[in-house]
Amino acid sequence: MSPRLSTVILPYRRWHEGSRSAWVRAEELGFHAGYTYDHLSWRSFRDGPWFGAVPTLAAAAGVTERMRLGTLVTSPNFRHPVTLAKELISLDDISGGRVTLGIGAGGTGFDATALGQEPWTPRERADRFAEFVPLLDRLLTEDAVSYEGDFYQAHEARNIPGCVQRPRLPFAVAATGPRGLRLAARYGQAWVTTGDPKLYEDGTPEQSVQAIRGQAEKLAGACAEIGRDVTELDKILLTGFTPDRGRPLESLDAFVDFAGRHVELGFNEIVVHWPIPGSDFAADQKVFERIAMEAPAQLR
Repeated sequence: MSPRLSTVILPYRRWHEGSRSAWVRAEELGFHAGYTYDHLSWRSFRDGPWFGAVPTLAAAAGVTERMRLGTLVTSPNFRHPVTLAKELISLDDISGGRVTLGIGAGGTGFDATALGQEPWTPRERADRFAEFVPLLDRLLTEDAVSYEGDFYQAHEARNIPGCVQRPRLPFAVAATGPRGLRLAARYGQAWVTTGDPKLYEDGTPEQSVQAIRGQAEKLAGACAEIGRDVTELDKILLTGFTPDRGRPLESLDAFVDFAGRHVELGFNEIVVHWPIPGSDFAADQKVFERIAMEAPAQLR
């Protein structure tokens, strides 16, 4: 089976001023999935328009029929498992069972302090994530959940009728560290990486491929620890954060070469950002659409 090609459509435009048409066009182009970021604001977009992920995905569900929808990624920075589970079950219902939850531990950006808290240390983020994911798993698979943890509580939280997808919608767990990879191995239907951030500024594409190979090997080790076959997990590469940056979208050949190197590492879903003029995700729309239509067949 040829690898799947998906896209991320950032929620920076009003629905009727370009956002709706992008989601419709993404399905027309044959993308496997359309994702969006789940942030309150993000980097250079902070002082401009930025809309919520769940309402955006609900709207996208109404104008698409086949394409999967999801977040890349949701984090505990401003989410609580109880309320998130209710929104996800609703979104899965609205979309007819097309939702994937991309989920990660979060970072130190604007989301980390928007609710008035001090930013968590890497260890605190990992501790919360280790509690967040199992509780969310229970909330999406059980009719009623009570839980008392170090960070999260649930008291007779009802989630009837549950997800359309059974036993629940899939988790795509973003992780590179040992604790996150263990969560991906145990709870994930997919694993997500953006590569090694330490290589973004000064690394080479070759170093990046080696680093990602190492991440994949560690995921395999985490799966082996619990007796799970690593091939059961889809492997998703979110592009745009490796030393290659935007070069893979400069031509069809450049993309096929880039994607092919990662398909050889076992990745079966490559995610590209919908072009945004004047940003880090700027790209020629015509070239982008040609890649969407022609690259999957060349990667078989």
